[in-house]
Amino acid sequence: MKKQGYLFLTAIMFYTRIPVPKSIVYSDDLLNKSTKYFPFVGWIVGGFGALVFYATQFILPLPVSVLMSMISTILLTGAFHEDGFADSCDAFGGGWTKEKILEIMKDSRIGTYGSVGLILILFTKFYCLSSVPVKQIPFILIAAHAFSRYVTTGIIFFSEYAREDASTKSKPVGKSLSSEDYFISFIFGSTPLLILSILYSYWLLLILLTTIPIVFFLKRYFEKWIGGFTGDALGATQQITEIVFYLSSIIIYHFI
Repeated sequence: MKKQGYLFLTAIMFYTRIPVPKSIVYSDDLLNKSTKYFPFVGWIVGGFGALVFYATQFILPLPVSVLMSMISTILLTGAFHEDGFADSCDAFGGGWTKEKILEIMKDSRIGTYGSVGLILILFTKFYCLSSVPVKQIPFILIAAHAFSRYVTTGIIFFSEYAREDASTKSKPVGKSLSSEDYFISFIFGSTPLLILSILYSYWLLLILLTTIPIVFFLKRYFEKWIGGFTGDALGATQQITEIVFYLSSIIIYHFI
């Protein structure tokens, strides 16, 4: 149990800005083993965003509360996944070979593709969350953050790490996952969605019908261009899946 607590704190240290004890040190092996807790980190991030939204919606207009919630999750993660999404936009938008794409990903500067991508994805999040019933937003936030992080563990489990030279990594990343750990990540990632489906009908079916094809497309796309995934590709996967989750929420609310 102590070892699992250490792994969980490793996941917290790597995927958020939440302080952890100084005794928690980084290693590639620990990061790989802690990846199973990535969806549970989504519980924490989504729960924090839900708490901020719930507290502020009593005193602020709905759009402002949604914005405060978005800002809180970005601050909690240090824009970790947004950064990966922006880097992926620049890399796949401006690179036409594996070597060039990976080179652009490594560059810490943000380009036109990344800037436009960030603006569009943040605006989409804001509009989607502002377009569903207030009472559903906290549940949607927790489920979306947990499930979108689970699908990234699926990319890790079913695909290969793209960078051949470890020295070229722009940031550390979990590169492998055992079957047991993948099952654990599945439990953490799917439980909030299952609860949401119990509270509000049709959620589970529609979310799976919309997200699974997107994830398969992203997996094939990454493998086609760079031979697998990188940390930035995983960040992009999380952000895109989160957006698809919110878009599905609007479909459920307005048409079902």
